[in-house]
Amino acid sequence: MLTENQRIDDLYWCGLKIIQDDQYFCMALDAVLLADFVKVRPRDKVVDLGTGNGAIPLLLWAKEHNASYTGLELMPKVLELAKANAELNDLQHKIVFRKGDIKKASFLLGKGSYSLVVSNPPYAQVGSGRVSESPEKAAARTEIHCSLEDVVREGAALLNSGGRLALVHRPARLAEIMQLMFKYGITPKRLRLIYPLADKEPNIVLAEGQKYANLGLSVMPPLVVYKEKQVYTKEMLAIFQGRCLKSVIK
Repeated sequence: MLTENQRIDDLYWCGLKIIQDDQYFCMALDAVLLADFVKVRPRDKVVDLGTGNGAIPLLLWAKEHNASYTGLELMPKVLELAKANAELNDLQHKIVFRKGDIKKASFLLGKGSYSLVVSNPPYAQVGSGRVSESPEKAAARTEIHCSLEDVVREGAALLNSGGRLALVHRPARLAEIMQLMFKYGITPKRLRLIYPLADKEPNIVLAEGQKYANLGLSVMPPLVVYKEKQVYTKEMLAIFQGRCLKSVIK
């Protein structure tokens, strides 16, 4: 049963659906972009740090059914929503959602236990703007409970040698992301900038690094979201339709 604040949205990838709750931070374009960007391999062990309502593990499962997925979430009510989304899609035995603090992720989940760590962390630093009165929205938007360094440090600790860490964030903090990756033994390997319109500055960055890898950064072509106001580009429409899936029903 949905509450008055909840709705069910289509994720489209493999027919997946997701319960969104307006009381909390709903999934946005960032999650879809990260899921499209990330390469998931069969038998990968994947963990999503700060999983929210579980959107990213759901989308990654659509890309690769033969990997294992864990979502770590601190806020109890949001965690219950993530579990409900797994059940809604009959994936409660494929995706495990656990309560936990990102700052203690490697202690909770096991150092060196994962081959892929993903995260859509809070973008705003404490003191950089207004903090939501909702504890759940504040935790999702502002670095109240964890910093960018916490995410990179714990992500690196969770990875096995050669494992990958993929993040979606704001371009203004790209230099910090790179610096932190190097600090914790992650070599930046892939980068993509996302532009709202072709004549605007980028507002999203996708970055992936590999633990103990050699130097060598691949910068992907830029992605433009809208060709004009409220009209998506062909590439963005293809992403929404699940272009990255092994089998796409047209």
